[in-house]
Amino acid sequence: MNHNEQHKSHRIGWLRAAVLGANDGIVSTASLIIGVAAAHAAHMDILLAGIAGLVAGAMSMAAGEYVSVSSQADTEKADLELEKRHLNDDHEFEKRELADIYEERGLDADLAIKVAEQLMAHDALGAHARDELGIVDGARARPIQAAFSSAGTFTIGAALPLLTALAVPGAWLIPVVAVLSLIFLAGLGGLAARAGGASMTIGALRVTFWGTIAMGLTAVVGRLFGVVA
Repeated sequence: MNHNEQHKSHRIGWLRAAVLGANDGIVSTASLIIGVAAAHAAHMDILLAGIAGLVAGAMSMAAGEYVSVSSQADTEKADLELEKRHLNDDHEFEKRELADIYEERGLDADLAIKVAEQLMAHDALGAHARDELGIVDGARARPIQAAFSSAGTFTIGAALPLLTALAVPGAWLIPVVAVLSLIFLAGLGGLAARAGGASMTIGALRVTFWGTIAMGLTAVVGRLFGVVA
């Protein structure tokens, strides 16, 4: 019997960051382009607004992710330092604490103690980090990696409506940018859902719905506050 389980949970970290960055890039840049175009701005002004939105958005994503993930990394570091002190001060208490965790997961008391002893003999801090604090080395916070990843995916996403606006000037700009951006969003949502093992249709509809609202609202704002050239 071929028992091949392909779980998707290991993809959560990078998938979330990639989808969030690309989705924000498409929605914010397309909305900005449509809003400025709806205000009857010149084609060059529309492109400049799109480029400014791309650069500002990418930097904002990088800074936001860096600060956020740095805070997480600082918390993890502080927790590990505290746990290290506890292990030095009261090794037996920490062993009992780890054994209690294993008992709660279904092991009997004797086996829980033996498992705790063996794991702590191998790597005491690692065992407590993983089973008590929930800190896994492969999922540790990496601020610089998160910053570059978010900025990169945002830039890729933002480039799609920007290149569309560059290629389609005039009266067709708004509908073409809107339609293609929604197609990009639907494709992104579907691929992300498939990578995560979820329904591609639901994933596509979810991001397309919110993208439509965002672009629609910015078009209304552009019409209301724009001036005829």
